[in-house]
This record gives sequence, structure tokens and C-alpha cells, in this order.
Amino acid sequence: MEYRMVPPGQHKLPPLPYPTNALEPVISSRTLQIHHDKHHKSYVDGLNKAELHLVEARKRNDFEVIKYWENELAFNGSGHILHSIYWTIIAPQGQGGQPGQQTLAHINAYFGNFNAFKEQFITATEKVEASGWGILTWQPTWGRLEILQAEKHQNLTQWSGIPVLVCDVWEHAYYLDYQNKRRDYINAWWNLINWQEVERRLSLAMSGKVPLTLGNAGRFIYSSQPYPFMPF
Repeated sequence: MEYRMVPPGQHKLPPLPYPTNALEPVISSRTLQIHHDKHHKSYVDGLNKAELHLVEARKRNDFEVIKYWENELAFNGSGHILHSIYWTIIAPQGQGGQPGQQTLAHINAYFGNFNAFKEQFITATEKVEASGWGILTWQPTWGRLEILQAEKHQNLTQWSGIPVLVCDVWEHAYYLDYQNKRRDYINAWWNLINWQEVERRLSLAMSGKVPLTLGNAGRFIYSSQPYPFMPF
């Protein structure tokens, strides 16, 4: 398996795979623009800053403030990864398709049926304490899927788990559109899920891969009117 190393401090903000108004009325253009251009960018910048500070610390053999910079690595790195995945696993309404064969098989095998999985995912995401995420992970250690909560971006993780479906419940993701009605946001967000991308991510996760950009199979042609998924 080949990996491309990202040099310290060289992480980039990935572009959105759709126009900022593509997710309306579920997520407004203003919310999406602030979320991506301001909040996600701050995590990329914070990650780069932490990595470069640690490069200098290694050169000087000075780790006096290592606790601070390790926390910055975890917080900003996890924020960057989860947001990058988040943009890819949602799509304009009517273009996300249906759960793929492999995704559905693993959901049914572990959660019993799709409705049980959906209810657990939505409720777990709603009940995240303060700010955080609801995450469907592929857990290679167990050989199955699992639903986890994440407080902030990095707390309550289960090591070796690979995210394949994530829902952001930091207030900046929904407050302008839904105020304190978190579950209303999650229920509406559910209709944006790009199941083709989830299927691709599950297949890659089972091989130990975690892409941060949208795959060709999950791309779509944007229209202001919902219509069936059209790969290209």
C-alpha cells in the first residue's frame, strides 16, 4: 500500500465539491460559506502551525510546551480530517442516491436493520455533549461498523476506527439555520447524505485508506432542482 507523505505545515483547505447554495434549504449558503471558509480553514491553519512549531522544537530539542502543541495537533488535525470527510458525504437533495450494497449489508449485519441504525446514529449525534460529531466508523479491529460520538473533534475516539459517515454538530454547522433545534438539523441533514461516497469510503476503509477528497463515483452535476444521481 502506497502513501503520499504530507510535509509538516503543508496541509491545504480542500475546495467544496459543490456551490455554496447547493445544499439549500437544508443548509444555507451563508452557513456553508462561514463553516468552510472560516472554521475549517482555521483547523488547517492551526494544524500547520502546530506541525511547524514541533519541527522547530525537534531541532532545538526543546519540548517544554509539548503538551500544548500535542493538543493542538489532535484538535486541529482531527477537525481538518472530519470536515474534509463531511463535505464529501453530503450532496444536494436528490443526488445522494441510496445506501450501497456493501454499506447496507454491514449495517444490517451489525445493527439489525437500517431503521435501527438510522435512529441510533441520529440520536447519538443529537446527544453529543456540547460540540462534536456523530460518526459511523469502520472498525478493522472488530471487522464491523460502529457508531461513535466525538466531543470537540478528538475526544471519545476508538483507536483504529476509520470514519465513513460523519455529522457535524458544532453550533457553527447549523445555528444560523436551526438555532438550538439540533435534531431538526440532523433530520434534515440526513436527506443530504451521499450514499455513493459512503460506499466508496467503506470499501477504502476496509483496506485501511482514508481519502480527504470526493471520489469520481461520488461526484454529481449540480442543479437547483433535485434529480436522480448522475455520475460522470
